[in-house]
Amino acid sequence: MSTFEHAGRQGTTALRTTRPGSDGEHLVQQRMGTTERADRFYADQVLDRLNPRMREFVNRQEMFFLATADRHGACDNTFRAGPPGFLHVLDDGTLAYPEYRGNGVHASLGNIEENPQVGILMVDFLRDRVGLHVNGRARSVADDEMRRAHPWLPADQVPGRRALVWVVITVEEAYIHCAKHIPHLQKVPARGHGRPWGTDDFKRKGGDFFGAASEAPERGPFLPPPRPDADAATWRAEAERVLARAERYALGEGTGAGTGAGAESTAGAPPFSGWFSRSTSV
Repeated sequence: MSTFEHAGRQGTTALRTTRPGSDGEHLVQQRMGTTERADRFYADQVLDRLNPRMREFVNRQEMFFLATADRHGACDNTFRAGPPGFLHVLDDGTLAYPEYRGNGVHASLGNIEENPQVGILMVDFLRDRVGLHVNGRARSVADDEMRRAHPWLPADQVPGRRALVWVVITVEEAYIHCAKHIPHLQKVPARGHGRPWGTDDFKRKGGDFFGAASEAPERGPFLPPPRPDADAATWRAEAERVLARAERYALGEGTGAGTGAGAESTAGAPPFSGWFSRSTSV
């Protein structure tokens, strides 16, 4: 719950309120003249728990968007997906979902360590074309601790899809995202053996779709440090060789990497179209 300050000609007056939302949104509502309209929405649509229809909605979702921020306010927004119900309703005030190894960065978990406030957005693009916002406080719980408390939770044995920790969210606000501009999408039949859950195959994960690896060293600010088992000169030479090869593919050039032992040729190679493309073998 919030308080906000209203600055008037007679000075600053503290106004206490039980209205949902932040101090900032309340001040903007005053400035924009939408306070009454916002109050109707708060009264009619915002709950501090999940009602039965919300819980049913959560239980059939296969994806959601997760917003977090670190202690400085730097934000991160990410996507989570799984089988229906992978975002578990523990009770009307608590949600939980598993976190896996992923790319090893763990940006969301890192933010939660510093700032527990999270925002979840679930959107049903397929049936109801409506969304559900859930805002609250999150904490990470070890997998074994979570299973002791909730032994019914499913265990996925696919490598890379075994939960490292769980994120448990205490609901503070739950409210609708209106259907007005949500597109109506349609599922396509699964191809082959379905999605490669937990895969470490670079191409199946999307490869270098956006060409980040083909950026020259001077344009890439986040090159990793040298490996402990290699000196800086050796690491730099290897990085420059890989990046140079990527740039040649990007330009569709057919020249080799150089002469002598270890030189590689891209003669006849098509223009670079991403590391995952079947037409490349880099």
